[in-house]
Amino acid sequence: MRKKQAKKRPLLPDPKFNDQLVTRFVNMLMWDGKKSVSFKIFYDAIDIVEERKQDEEKSALEVWKEALSNVMPHVEVRSRRVGGATFQIPMQIRPDRKVSLAMKWLISFSRKRNEKSMALRLANEVLAAAKEEGAAVKKRQDTHKMAEANKAFSHFRF
Repeated sequence: MRKKQAKKRPLLPDPKFNDQLVTRFVNMLMWDGKKSVSFKIFYDAIDIVEERKQDEEKSALEVWKEALSNVMPHVEVRSRRVGGATFQIPMQIRPDRKVSLAMKWLISFSRKRNEKSMALRLANEVLAAAKEEGAAVKKRQDTHKMAEANKAFSHFRF
């Protein structure tokens, strides 16, 4: 590479829960630099989760973190050209990429739902993911299946 790797900027923890993971999620949720709108959507979604959750001893933030860990993939397939053919090679995922993919999937599948507000969509997707169901969890399972199916090509790993 010609340029050096960009430095990781430290994230400030969010004002309500004092958690950097929440800030990272809100940054991914944000559109057009409107962070305050993004924070409002997230906090409203957490309030809805608080009302609707089944497990009484867990807080809404813990339910959200559990949903995030349920969506996190452990392996993915990467394309690699060997000779003239392109192979899908299963690879382990770095921890920060796991979290990024989980957040990205949760947000994108929340946006595709058809409830009234984004906060409601996000809350329902989080509740579904916490119960190991919903579109985001299905995406993780599909990714794992794809890696399992292409296990034969794992010796091409680089």
